[in-house]
This record gives sequence, structure tokens and C-alpha cells, in this order.
Amino acid sequence: MKKIVILFSGQGSNLLNLIDQLHLKHCKVAAAITNRPDAPGIKKARQRGIHVNILDHTRFTSREEFDRELVREIAAYGADLVVMAGFMRILTPIFTQSVKAINLHPSLLPLFKGAKAIERSHASDEAYGGVSVHWVSQELDGGAVIDQRSFKKSADETLESFTVKIRKIEHTLLPETIIALLSSDK
Repeated sequence: MKKIVILFSGQGSNLLNLIDQLHLKHCKVAAAITNRPDAPGIKKARQRGIHVNILDHTRFTSREEFDRELVREIAAYGADLVVMAGFMRILTPIFTQSVKAINLHPSLLPLFKGAKAIERSHASDEAYGGVSVHWVSQELDGGAVIDQRSFKKSADETLESFTVKIRKIEHTLLPETIIALLSSDK
């Protein structure tokens, strides 16, 4: 059975969704790794029986030192694919040149790269919002897009209703993309 490692930094809603939809059905979630020792997703993953490594980025002297340890930990699990699901770190070439990874981003890339993508997309004049899954590359949110889903923004769209639509797409698109990638060996 193919293995994935999931990287996350926060609540872990996509992490939990991936565990529930994929673990031991389509692949094995070998581990989850977070860079934040207080991330609420830690407890959620552990409640599902998933091992969580806490790799506190503040304990490293540089991004490169952190990335070297992250790559080492990922390699120990023999992951076929690394999935970034709300992993809020800018990664160096030490990571991007060593690890086969995908990232979930809450906008229609190449629009609204980086932080606060949901807020910026909502506030924009764009007629559509959406979600992208892309390969991780050296450029922040700049790797080749694997798949996207969009929806037409309504005139009375609040940030809250917009965010709900984004999360719903994320919870469908990311597991479907992982299943497709693992079954095709890309």
C-alpha cells in the first residue's frame, strides 16, 4: 500500500479529512508532521491513531537547517507522496529539490499566491473563487497546477460563506487528487 506523509501547521481540518477519507482505504497515512507544537491538528490526528512528529521551526537557526531535518524525517517514513495541507512554511531548495510534494492552495492559481489567499480572493473583483492543488516548487505557490475547482461568487457573498465554499471544495479536491496521483505513479 502506498504511503503519504501530511504536513500541517494549524487546525488540521484537511488533515483530518484526508485521514478519514484515505487512510487504509486508498493509502497509508504514515505520519503527520507539524511545525507548531500547539497546533490543534495534533490531537485530532492522534485521536485517529496517526503518529505526529512535532518539528518546531523556532528551534532551528535557519530555514535550511529546519528543511534538512524535515527531509530526513519524511525519508524515514518512505513516503510515496508528501501532502502539504495548511503547512505554513516557505521552503528552501533543500526541501523542494528532495521531496515529491503537492500543496493545497485556497485560490485559483496563479491568482492570490501566498498568505491570506481566501481573504484576497473574496475581496477581489474576480467573478470566481476556487481551490488549486499544485506541485511544490522553489517558487511560492508557483509549481505546476495539477487540478483546480471553482465556483461563481455571488453578489452578496460574505467572507464566511466564501470560506465555507472553499473548505468544501478542498475536502473533495485534495483526496481525489491524491488518489489519482498514487494510482498513476506520476
